[in-house]
Amino acid sequence: MRVQLQHVAHVRSGDKGNTSNIMAIAYSEDLYPLLKEQLTAERFKAYYGGAIKGPVDRYAVDHLWALNFVAQGALGGGVSRSLCLDNYGKALSAAILGFELDVPDRLANQLRGL
Repeated sequence: MRVQLQHVAHVRSGDKGNTSNIMAIAYSEDLYPLLKEQLTAERFKAYYGGAIKGPVDRYAVDHLWALNFVAQGALGGGVSRSLCLDNYGKALSAAILGFELDVPDRLANQLRGL
């Protein structure tokens, strides 16, 4: 089945200057491999349709079932330099919750919010 990221993981974010840091944390150990396989740095960046101007690095934190994304050039120059309030870390992290993943039916009982 195809579901949004919000049913597989929750997110946390931060921003500093023109860099956004977003972590996606799987709800269970069984969901983490799907998250790790499908939410690549390339797909993460592409999901934002050009809003992220610089590179995106992904760091896997396997023991926490988490992926940490560091997106450079994602904040329009930073909070103090941009008039675009929608590009800050919390808005970017909320947006990624709509990213779609393929989840096998056998893991449906581990999804949240369906």
